[in-house]
Amino acid sequence: MFFIRRAVKFIWRVLKVLVLIAFGILVLTRSVIPPGTELEQIRYYTRLIEFNFLSWTLNAVGEKAAQGAMALDKFMQPDLAIMVVNDYLEQVENLGRQKAILEIIYSDPNVEDPYLESQELRESLLLEQAKLDELAPLAETILQGQLAVLLSEYGLSFAGQALPPVLYRVSELPLAMIVSPRDEISQVAHISLLPGLSTDEKESFETIIFENLDYSVLIVPIGGMSAYPTMVMQTTDLAWLTEVIAHEWTHNYLALQPLGINYDTTPELRTMNETTASLVGKEMSLAILSRYYPEKLPVPVKDDLAEETLQSEAIEQVFDFRAEMRQTRIVVDGMLVNGKIEEAEQYMELRRQVFWENGYLIRKLNQAYFAFYGAYNDQPGGGASGDDPVGPAVVALRQQSSSLSDFLNKIAQVTSYEELLLLLEQ
Repeated sequence: MFFIRRAVKFIWRVLKVLVLIAFGILVLTRSVIPPGTELEQIRYYTRLIEFNFLSWTLNAVGEKAAQGAMALDKFMQPDLAIMVVNDYLEQVENLGRQKAILEIIYSDPNVEDPYLESQELRESLLLEQAKLDELAPLAETILQGQLAVLLSEYGLSFAGQALPPVLYRVSELPLAMIVSPRDEISQVAHISLLPGLSTDEKESFETIIFENLDYSVLIVPIGGMSAYPTMVMQTTDLAWLTEVIAHEWTHNYLALQPLGINYDTTPELRTMNETTASLVGKEMSLAILSRYYPEKLPVPVKDDLAEETLQSEAIEQVFDFRAEMRQTRIVVDGMLVNGKIEEAEQYMELRRQVFWENGYLIRKLNQAYFAFYGAYNDQPGGGASGDDPVGPAVVALRQQSSSLSDFLNKIAQVTSYEELLLLLEQ
């Protein structure tokens, strides 16, 4: 079985290389701009490496249907359910630790035969992966149920059922290719690509579209996606995991509401959607941890420690990522408004180097970077959002709403920034 898997992986790598070679030949022999709409022109270069959502969804729905039919979580005592989730997280961590050791063995120049040296470890990995595969579906079902219970208690259900039902699947996520015009920060395309592209491959695709279509492009990893069932990255961090599950559920909740339907209509509406999902995700994650996993709640900072930190920061002038990124965005916006595109791009590269020197390993800082990360604007200080007032307005609406359901039901009907401002005046 092991040799069959190695053969399959080898064949897949060969096919991937052939596809990329074919792509390269196609690009080199076709230097003219392809016809069609903006998106069609961009997808001309990406079709061969785009993620197959239909195949993934059919497989995920089949698995969720099987899990639902078994309904094992319905017969499980709450304490046992919590234990299963903790066992699952521990198994994820254990498997990750062993994979890291395997990577070291194959990277160590002092190991003459990595395959022979790692034989026992590889056999152990197969067993550990089998254990994880058994635990994962049940852990997912339990977490789905726990979120659904709290959504119902928060008034976000119909006849006791969260709508849409909470369904997620841990999966290797596609990469997101973000495309922005060079003369303004605006997301004109978000295309899901196959996971596993190397850095060289990412750079190649970004450069080809930049040079042929004159767009700013960035390929980035994502932690979750609101397909249905939603896609979530594997992690040992329960706070992050529950936040992403709730975040992506919120997108699905909004999908048939005016705000979600108009997600791509304007940058302001995209920011409203993402900021809303971030607020709900954080609030529901805290609720899940408080109810079921209190030992995993974030530890509050003690006053004396906070005071010591403030004094230390005053002395050392610690690099403030959010403040520095906010200032960078403001300067870039000003340059682009005045038509200084190349100057803005040179400035962003200089700033990227500053972030890198301060420990923030940003591969590329461009208009597409801000178009993607600037939509997540639920934290004070702006960050990649700069002076954008949309996120703070969404936060203000949550603060003046009587409950999470009141907030979500209000903002779900919004179709413009002006409507959001009118809500704040009520």
